[in-house]
Amino acid sequence: MRTFTDSAGRTWTVALTIDAAKRVRSLLGVNLLELDAGDPPLITRLGTDVILLCDVVFALVKPQADAAAVSDEQFGAALGGDVILAAQTVLYEELVDFFRKLGRRDLAKAAQAQKRVIDLAVTAVERRIGELDLEAEIERTLGGLSTSSPAHSASIPAP
Repeated sequence: MRTFTDSAGRTWTVALTIDAAKRVRSLLGVNLLELDAGDPPLITRLGTDVILLCDVVFALVKPQADAAAVSDEQFGAALGGDVILAAQTVLYEELVDFFRKLGRRDLAKAAQAQKRVIDLAVTAVERRIGELDLEAEIERTLGGLSTSSPAHSASIPAP
């Protein structure tokens, strides 16, 4: 079991159990026990579809949310980027732990690899953005920007 805290200060405990997996499947039609199923595979969709990720996390914590009278909308309203990243990390850690204990090292490695791919992709994009010469890119794309003022309205012929 792992926890994350939303932007409203509520702490949520994520635990992947058979009961939790059945709840996710019942509510979302997503089988967390088949990470490699689908095209793209579920593990990839969880890494690229933020709404799906948040829906899965909500389904996992739904008994806690029900006990705290927190609706799906209220839960989503308290998920900013930093909280989503924390929830995603917790989910991947739970997946790895669950599948490792189940003896499915292949699926545990798939979850670890997907998390690593996300981290590497974010780092690579940040580095590329940091290396951009924005003025040169604008010059190349637009052929330069004119700094002169637009023509005076008196010099524009009337229709």
